[in-house]
Amino acid sequence: MYSAQEEFWDPLTRRHAQKMRRSLETERIRSLRGDGQNLVTEDVTVVEGDVATISCRVKNSDDSVIQLLNPNRQTIYFRDFRPLKDSRFQLVNFSNSELRVSLTNVSVSDEGRYFCQLYTDPPQEIYTTITVLVPPRNLVIDIQKEIAVEGEEIELNCTAMASRPATTIRWFKGNKELTGKSEVEQWSDMFTVTSQLVLKVGREDDGVPVVCLVDHPAVKDLQTQRYLEVMYKPQVRVSQNYPVQGLTREGEPLELTCAAFGKPQPTDMRWLRVDDEMPQHVVVSGSNLLISNLNKTDNGTYRCEASNAVGKSHADYMLFVYDPPTTIPPPTTTTTTTTTIPTTITDTTATTEPAVHGFTQLPNSAEELDYGDLSGTPVPLRASTEALPTVHTNSRAGEEGAIRSVDHAVVGGVVAVVVFAMLCLLIILGRYFARHKGTYFTHEAKGADDAADADTAIINAEGGQNNSEEKKEYFI
Repeated sequence: MYSAQEEFWDPLTRRHAQKMRRSLETERIRSLRGDGQNLVTEDVTVVEGDVATISCRVKNSDDSVIQLLNPNRQTIYFRDFRPLKDSRFQLVNFSNSELRVSLTNVSVSDEGRYFCQLYTDPPQEIYTTITVLVPPRNLVIDIQKEIAVEGEEIELNCTAMASRPATTIRWFKGNKELTGKSEVEQWSDMFTVTSQLVLKVGREDDGVPVVCLVDHPAVKDLQTQRYLEVMYKPQVRVSQNYPVQGLTREGEPLELTCAAFGKPQPTDMRWLRVDDEMPQHVVVSGSNLLISNLNKTDNGTYRCEASNAVGKSHADYMLFVYDPPTTIPPPTTTTTTTTTIPTTITDTTATTEPAVHGFTQLPNSAEELDYGDLSGTPVPLRASTEALPTVHTNSRAGEEGAIRSVDHAVVGGVVAVVVFAMLCLLIILGRYFARHKGTYFTHEAKGADDAADADTAIINAEGGQNNSEEKKEYFI
C-alpha cells in the first residue's frame, strides 16, 4: 500500500521512496543489535531466470540452530531440513557456522525479504533482500517514413517493453549521440519506456544507421538499429579531359565530361550554352562535349544539367580561348669583350662587319673617336675579339629575351655606324675648306697706280717685260 502522498508520485519516484524506506529500516534494526551481533548476511541482486544464493553465517558459533524463512515467514530450511515443498530451493552448504541455500529460476514473485534466525538466548534474527532485475522483453525502432526526401524531418520511436527497473534509452546516428524524448509507463511491476527522436535528414544521411541503445543493469549492449534511406537531387560535376590541366588555345581541341550522382540515379542529362546558342561545330555525345577546333567565338559558359524524381541540378564550365603559341627559331649569340667597355654584338651569320672610311673595325667607344688621330690615320682596335659559346634556350621566355637582346644590339650598332660616319665626314670637310682658304700676292700690277694710261703702267711696272719671266706665285 502506498501513503496518501505517494499516490500522486510517478512510478519511478514511488519505487525509489520504497527502497529508501527499506534501507533506513535495515540500518535501524542493525544499529539496535549492536556490534555483538553473531548473525550476518548480504543482500542479493539477481536477473530474472538466474540463480540467487542466500547465506546465513554465524561469527561465534555455539552450535545453535540456524533456519531460513521466506517473505511470508514460512520456513525454507531448518538446519539441513527443508520443510517447504519448493524444489527450486537447494541446500548448498550447512554447518554450525553457515547455512547457504540457492534459489533457481528466480522470478519477480521471489523478490522480497528473507530472514535468517539463530536460536540463542535471546534469539537473533537478520534479513536479506532479494532484488530481481528484468531486462527489456523487446526493443523496437519504428520509423515514420521508410524513404525520406532530403531536407525533410522524420520521426523515429524506440520502445523497450516490460523491464524492471525502467530502462534508459540513448540514440546514435553513426558515431554521434543524439537526444530523444522519453516516456515511462508502468504495468504492475514492469515498466515500458518509449523514446522519440525527430531528425532532419540530408543526402549525407543516406545509408547511415540510427541506433537505439538501452542502459539497464540486467543487460549489456542491448541495441537495435535502422538504416536511413534518403532521396536527393543530382550532384553534377564537369571535368576537362583534354587538354589535361592546360590552356585552351585557338586551333586545339577541347573535351569535357559531365558526371552526375543522385538518388534515384539521374535519367536526364543535357549540355547547353548559357546566354547563347550552342555552336554548330560542337559535338555532344551523352555526357561528353567535344570541340575539335577552338576559336574565339567559342568563348562562353557551358552548362551540364541533370535531373531525377527529386529535382534538377547543374554545373558550369567557363571557356576562354587563348591565342595559339608563336614559334621563333632561337638565335645564335656571339659575345665580344674588350678591356675598356664591354660590347655585345649579335650576328646570326657569324661574319665580320666591313670597314667604314678606311677603318678595319669600328671603334669600341666614343673615347677612341675623340682622342684619335684626326688626320685620317686609321684607328686600330685596342683588343682582339674572342667568340664565346652560343647558348640556346627552348622556353618561350628565353626566346623573347634573346629576340629583345638581338634587336637592341642591332639598333645600337646601326646608330653607332651612322654617328661615326657623320663625324668622319665633318672632319674631312673641315680640313678641305681649311686647306683652300688664303691670300694670293703678285708683282704684275706693281707701279700701275702712278701711270697715266695702260701702256705707261706696263712700261713703268717693276721689271717691265724684261722681268716677266721672273714673276712668281706664292701660295700661303
